[in-house]
Parts: sequence; structure tokens; C-alpha cells
Amino acid sequence: MDGYKALIGLEMHCEISKTKTKVFSSALNDYNDTPNANIRPLDMAFPGTLPVVNKKAVELALKASMILNCKQPEYMYFERKNYYYPDLPKGYQITQETKPAPVGIYGSLTFDYKDEERTVRINNIHLEEDAASSDHYPTFSTIDYNRAGVPLLELVTEPDLHSADEAVAFLETMRSIYQYAEISDADNRKGQIRCDVNVSIMDENLDETDPKNWGTKVEIKNVNSFAGVRDAINYEIERQVELKQKGEYDKMEQQTRRWDEDTFTTKFMRSKVDAIDYKYFVEPNIPKFKISSSWLDNIRKSIPALAPERKEKYMKTYNLSAYDAKILVKDKAISDYYEEVISLGADPKGAANWLTSVILGYLNKNELEIKDLYLTPKMLVDLMQMTKDGKISSKQSKEVLNKVLEEKKEPKVIVKELGVSQISDDKTIRDIVVRVLDAHPDLIIEHRKGRNTFDFFVGQVMKETRGQANPSLTAQIIKEEIDRR
Repeated sequence: MDGYKALIGLEMHCEISKTKTKVFSSALNDYNDTPNANIRPLDMAFPGTLPVVNKKAVELALKASMILNCKQPEYMYFERKNYYYPDLPKGYQITQETKPAPVGIYGSLTFDYKDEERTVRINNIHLEEDAASSDHYPTFSTIDYNRAGVPLLELVTEPDLHSADEAVAFLETMRSIYQYAEISDADNRKGQIRCDVNVSIMDENLDETDPKNWGTKVEIKNVNSFAGVRDAINYEIERQVELKQKGEYDKMEQQTRRWDEDTFTTKFMRSKVDAIDYKYFVEPNIPKFKISSSWLDNIRKSIPALAPERKEKYMKTYNLSAYDAKILVKDKAISDYYEEVISLGADPKGAANWLTSVILGYLNKNELEIKDLYLTPKMLVDLMQMTKDGKISSKQSKEVLNKVLEEKKEPKVIVKELGVSQISDDKTIRDIVVRVLDAHPDLIIEHRKGRNTFDFFVGQVMKETRGQANPSLTAQIIKEEIDRR
């Protein structure tokens, strides 16, 4: 992309999953594999139904606004966004526009990207209701209204990002914020996160702070995964650079495209002249209401330690490396697991090593989440304690862990069944060492001449004890017994 710079803005949609009910109806706000199970008359736009605002949803939206350093409004308004689509039974969506102000405007987010800090300006964040979900087949379509009315946060950034990887780093940071702040599970697999991506390119040597230098914006709608966001941006940048090199870029109209996961390309949907006029107006069935300063203060006090704060604590309090701390805080569930292990008395560094080098590898290999892991924090602490006490060796502990995960039995049970308890009794090991040395007096002489026969003696003791002798104690006793002769 020599000679050109990409300008990327994101419109991130994240469902608020931490409310009991939907944003305007009493239907359960819960992921459900059974279609059309979580619905109420309001979700289906039955006559005579009226929306009632979910206070918890507004509170969580305001919390997100504060974390993003946005300005909160004095009054809360909702508006109607009018358009027809089969997954929108009312024929309009209850949402928020910038005027009157939504839950947050003009904020910023600073995040880590390749060990550097980047800051992205936030244009606004607003609360709205999600639409139903559609599945399209060759001859028919189906609609699941479970998602209709689920509270949804839409975050709109300025075009401050310059690469696909940087955009994904921003999205991962936002997912972390939603999870740590208990706003949403932010689970891509449940469709809780979707993204629209705006991409344009400009000459590299021009001033990007002047909008006159920006290229023609292309919006890519409804990308459903972070991998999709990365691929869509990379493809679109390449496509626009190619148009630029052919001299066709300046002729391109502002347009909306979609990401095609089958062909890994963006497909044209409509140009700006075809854009829908949503005819926004204030929602007449939801009167505006004042947001009190005391309520905002209480929300601000409820914001917990987020990933950066936990990372700093792990480094300063537990002396973890920046790399290990970053891995542990990336996923809140992993960090919570680690915190519980520490609260049960485990050595912080040892626990971090188990998680980063063994457990996360197992989860990734088997495509599991930490909540799916049979090994509880208490079981891990028990395993670590048995190793520390010399009941099993570090090598045996990994064998035990594999059996725990495979057979779904507690570590103590596996240790007993395998008979792998480490021998740490001085007399028992010394008796074996004496027999080994007595059987090989010639090798003791060779050892004194400088030949390395020490490892042979260790190996013979391990062979006789089936690997259960404490290695460090064995080495110590062999040295003592050789020195005596």
C-alpha cells in the first residue's frame, strides 16, 4: 500500500446481555437455541402494546459511555428509525440519534496496539433495540424473534484507525470492556457482536486531519466476526488501491457493500443516491426523562477494575511479566479463574505458568472456554500443592492433569489410581541408592576420574522406583553416599 493511507471507522454493535429482560418488553433477554421462545406481544408489534424502558439497560449503556470518556445527556430520549424489513415487525426501530444526544457523545478510547498506545475518538454510543434474526435458504426464509428487542449498544468511532489489525485490536479492547464491566458477555458465537466498517484511502503525504483530503468512503455492513472484519478491511483496502492505480477511484460513488464469507470479497449493495431515508422522529410512546446527577455518580462508582488495571496489578503485585499479564487479562473469564486460584492460596507465578503454558493450550486445542474446563480453581490449587509438598514431581503433575481432564476425576483420585505419589522419604531413597552404588563400584571410580556417571545412578534409582523418587532428594543422597566412599 505504498503511497496510500487507509482511514477506517467502525460502527460496533454489541448486545447488552446482562439484563433479565429486553429493552422495551418483559420478554426474557437470554440466548436461546429454540427459535421464537423469548417473545412477548410487544416484540411482535401486536396492536395495543406499548414500550416500557428497561432501567438496567439504560444504566449499563451509561456505564459504557462513562468508560469511553463520553459526555452523558441531561435528558434521555428515544427515536424511531423508520424502515421496512421482515425482521422488523413494527416497521421501525426504537433507537437514538445524535440530536437529541444519545447516552454518550465525543469520547475516546486509548488501547494497546503492538506495545504502543493508540487513541481513537468516539463520535457517539447509543442504546437501541435489536432486530429479529433471519436465515435465508434457496426457496424460503425463517425469522427468529428471540433477538427482537434485545438491548443493543452501537458505538461509532471517527476514522482514526489505519489498518485491519489495529481495527481488530480496538474491537478486542471493546469486547474486554463490555465483559469486565458486566455489560455483556460479548460472545461472537452467540451473535452478540456485529460490526459495520467504513473504509477509505488517501494519499500518504496529505494531512488526514483535513476531511477534504479523505477518499470516498465505503461502508461494509454486518460483519459478524473479528476475523471477518480483518479480512473485509484488507480486501477493501486492496480493492480501492487497485482502483486508485487504474485512475478509477475518483469516479467511485460513496457506497454500501457487504462482506461475502464464501468468496472473501465485498459485494456492492447500494450507492449513496440509493440510501434509505429513515425519517427519524422522537418516539411518542416513551416520554423523555431526566438523568439525575446522583444516578450518574452511583453508576460511575460501580465501574470495576478493567483489564488494564488488572494487568498492572499482576505485574506490580505478583511480579508477572508484561506478556503473561496481558495473556491472563485478555479474557475476563480466564482472569477471573486466575484470581480465584490466587484467592485459594496458590503461588501467583506458579498459577500463571499453569494457565499460560498448559491450560490455555488445552483450551485452544480443544476449542473450549474456561467455563467448560472440568479442572476447577480448587483442583488446580490441590495439584500445585501436591507438587510443592513433593508428593508428585512436576513431570507427574502434568500427567495427572491430562488424566484429570480426560477422565474428569479430581487430582487426588487420579494420583491414587495411577500410584504416582512421589517418594520423598530419605531412608527409602537412601536404601535404593546404596544398593545401586554397591552394584557399580567401577562407575564410582570413573566418576571420581571425571567421567559423568552421575546421571546413570539417578536413572537407576528412577528405574527402580518407577520414576517416583523425588529427583532433587535423589541427587542429593547420591552425592552424599559417593562422598562417603
